[in-house]
Amino acid sequence: MLLVGSAILYVHMRKAKRSQFPYLSDSEWKVLSILDSAEKIQDYVSAIPQNFEHGGDSCMSVREILKANRAHCIEGAVLAAVAFMVHGEKPLLMDLMANDEDEDHVIALFQRDGYWGAISKGNHAYVRYRDPIYKTVRELALSYFHEYYNLKGKKTLRSYSRPYNLARIKKEDWITGEHSWKIAEALCDVNHYPFITKKQEKSLRDVDAIQLTITKHRVHTR
Repeated sequence: MLLVGSAILYVHMRKAKRSQFPYLSDSEWKVLSILDSAEKIQDYVSAIPQNFEHGGDSCMSVREILKANRAHCIEGAVLAAVAFMVHGEKPLLMDLMANDEDEDHVIALFQRDGYWGAISKGNHAYVRYRDPIYKTVRELALSYFHEYYNLKGKKTLRSYSRPYNLARIKKEDWITGEHSWKIAEALCDVNHYPFITKKQEKSLRDVDAIQLTITKHRVHTR
């Protein structure tokens, strides 16, 4: 996205071709074909109501997400990944693994001019979009570290995965089928790299009262 005066110009991706995705329904195609920039993808993912999993743990396929019109972090990342794929880019995910005191987070990755950015569906403001300004995936992953903490004020991220290409999984298992637990399983099995050493972990400073207050501002209606 480029700023020219007060106007906003989006960096669009390659035009999608309907014939390449016969397994998508017309309604699914209509949504995904419009999402032709990273900014549009993030806006759409952010606008989807939050999936609080009131009916139990879920890992919906793209078809299920669009039908239910709700998503949590991994579901939002999967939806973003297929939107990138429809427009000629790789459907890449990254797993940000937390310690036992918190939950993991999953983001969709993209590149612009060799720099990495990310689409993120989160229940907090700080686990959202990342502009494509990071030279390496480690740099990008580290951008989430200091602000990723639990309600006790403990910083909880411990490792990040290498990019995982969803094209390795059958489309029936993540786009058109029912449930996408194979994605969650694959992300757990992929190589992860530590953010910090055990010595550094012992010296981490807890977040302050102002940060904890901000944490309380969560998405409740979505």
